[in-house]
Amino acid sequence: MRSDVADRSGIPAAALSNHELSRELASLHRTRHDTFVHGSDHALANHDQRSRELELEYLQRFPERDPDPRRLRPADQ
Repeated sequence: MRSDVADRSGIPAAALSNHELSRELASLHRTRHDTFVHGSDHALANHDQRSRELELEYLQRFPERDPDPRRLRPADQ
């Protein structure tokens, strides 16, 4: 881990490479249910904050995502 930019919340999303950002998002999504069901209020709040930070960074870098048509609702089409 890069100690020059790391803190309790991890490396700031803006400092991550595209690969690192994708890896961090995948890890957070894998651990979401367990944190929600078994984590403390503090752990859940940290998970929420970090998820939002990483997701916003992803959307900023990749605004032209390619949604799967099977995942769209009529209002989205």
